[in-house]
Amino acid sequence: MRLLIVMTFLVLAGCSRVSIDEYAQTTPPLDLKTFFNGDLVAYGILQDRSGRVTRKFSATIAASWEGEEGTLDEHFIFDDGEEQTRVWTLVHQGNNRYTGTAGDVVGTASGQVAGSAFNWQYTLDVPWNDGTIELNLDDWLYLVEEDHLINRTDLKKFGFKVAELTLVIEKTGS
Repeated sequence: MRLLIVMTFLVLAGCSRVSIDEYAQTTPPLDLKTFFNGDLVAYGILQDRSGRVTRKFSATIAASWEGEEGTLDEHFIFDDGEEQTRVWTLVHQGNNRYTGTAGDVVGTASGQVAGSAFNWQYTLDVPWNDGTIELNLDDWLYLVEEDHLINRTDLKKFGFKVAELTLVIEKTGS
């Protein structure tokens, strides 16, 4: 019986999720229109579910806004020489909520800013073997200081974490 209680607790604890509202009072406040405006660079790693680093990459991001609509033109270069481009269109919906679309995003991403954090979820069509696979992403961005942001993303399939992405994004100009 004790084992059943412990197992139940562990399963429930593993299912708990941090709420974006927990970051409402954190600083510095993240304004997506301010941070994602101008030229940015990013450096990151992709880890498999065991934590082993499977890829490293760098990226350049050209970001701009017209009214409530923003564009993030991202160009990735991976350590194996592969290059990828993703162009996001972000739309500020009001009340610190945003939606986003990109060519390899299935449907629409949606999320919210609170304090220094932004969290959004979306499904990404990822290259896999000779085709693609759809992964669900839980994407968290944390503004560390005015020009530096840390991004952590869990990639899941059938509710199970299959990879984690970590990157640092830095503003290089406006």
